[in-house]
Amino acid sequence: MTETETIAYDVVVLGAGPVGENVADRTRAAGLSTAVVESELVGGECSYWACMPSKALLRPAIARADARRVPGLGQAVQGPLDAAAVLAHRDYETSHWKDDGQVQWLEGVGADLYRGQGRLTGPRTVSVGDKVLTARHAVAVCTGSRAALPDLPGLADITPWTSREATSSQAVPGRLVVVGGGVVAVEMATAWQALGSRVTLLVRGKGLLPRMEPFAGELVAEALTEAGADVRTGTSVASVARADDGSVVVTTDGGERIETDEILFATGRAPRTDDIGLETVGLEPGSWLDGDDSLRVTGTDWLYAVGDVNHRALLTHQGKYQARIAGAAIAARASGVPLLETDPWGAHAATADHHAVPQVVFTDPEAAAVGLSLAEAEEAGHRVRAVDVDLASVAGAGLYADGYKGRARMVVDLEEEIVRGVTLVGPGVGELIHSATVAVAGRVPVSRLWHAVPSYPTISEVWLRLLEAYRG
Repeated sequence: MTETETIAYDVVVLGAGPVGENVADRTRAAGLSTAVVESELVGGECSYWACMPSKALLRPAIARADARRVPGLGQAVQGPLDAAAVLAHRDYETSHWKDDGQVQWLEGVGADLYRGQGRLTGPRTVSVGDKVLTARHAVAVCTGSRAALPDLPGLADITPWTSREATSSQAVPGRLVVVGGGVVAVEMATAWQALGSRVTLLVRGKGLLPRMEPFAGELVAEALTEAGADVRTGTSVASVARADDGSVVVTTDGGERIETDEILFATGRAPRTDDIGLETVGLEPGSWLDGDDSLRVTGTDWLYAVGDVNHRALLTHQGKYQARIAGAAIAARASGVPLLETDPWGAHAATADHHAVPQVVFTDPEAAAVGLSLAEAEEAGHRVRAVDVDLASVAGAGLYADGYKGRARMVVDLEEEIVRGVTLVGPGVGELIHSATVAVAGRVPVSRLWHAVPSYPTISEVWLRLLEAYRG
């Protein structure tokens, strides 16, 4: 019988993805002994099955699309992508699904790594294998989320793709059905269409990217259609089945049958909290974890939920931001600071989760947004005005691409005269969104933005056009 060993730490972190790594980095920097428990690869979802591999697949598609719109270059890039080279580079960017480098980094900050399934066994206590880890100050749950599959007839028999298979496939399917209209769906539709798949996108709702301004989804849908994808809105999957030849037969709610080689379900996420021992501390296994703005779980003084598990903003960069806040809060409480800075925008408050969440969708065209959409601002009770600008009217856009097509919207709070939200759609706009993020997070008065002079001739001159449109 194996003897259990108990080891004491100041902090125990469940999950070694980007969020867990950042919590550990901050607590170690504060001098707190820290253990990190990981059941899969150090580096987590983002490094191996999400951000990095998906963007490696998308970059050649976007670069080719941009090049085709540049006079003097377009004819040189009319051929197909080298799919084998793209997949090989994707493998390189994921370190071939090996985490040696990430482990080395974690060891470099002085955190101790334990491999295996970590489970809470009571307050401030985590078991992993034959080890029991106790935490003097905090346990941080940073286990992330997983793809949620719908309850559909035949689904269990076909082994569908989720986001993991979509970003790690070693072959290009001849036909691919993508179910969903959100970020994963449109990005993977873009990538695999460019790599040679015949893509059919089935969207239950009225349009794509429903969390953004309506024009974002409209422009992305138009571009996907022009690229050869079959985009069908208002369409749900009723059932799926595997045919004798190995293909998948999809039956829609309208009774139509679609044959495909692979089917990707990008229909939501679920928290990875079903097997971490939440029941031992009075919480429900498999649930999202609620907490305050310092990321401390409601009803506890030692448990933190950081990243996807708290359902505040399911984005890697936002999870890393939360990790910085949580790490600072854990360190401050451990040192006996009597009063934390938990007021909005304080050092121990993840305020941006509520007001300034940026996101880039790496499609062609790119879609980027931060803060509130017009509908969200109005629903929140703000008195606002939206101003729109055709991005093609900016001199830099014409230089960027022949026939540039895009749109920008700024949502202004009429009472406070600050920017509540910005949405940009068009080639290359992903690199513009941080300026909007600074304006929204900084609550910069519109009058002061007039003195932030955009360089000429860049697409960032859209800021000037938006301000002119607002002044009328």
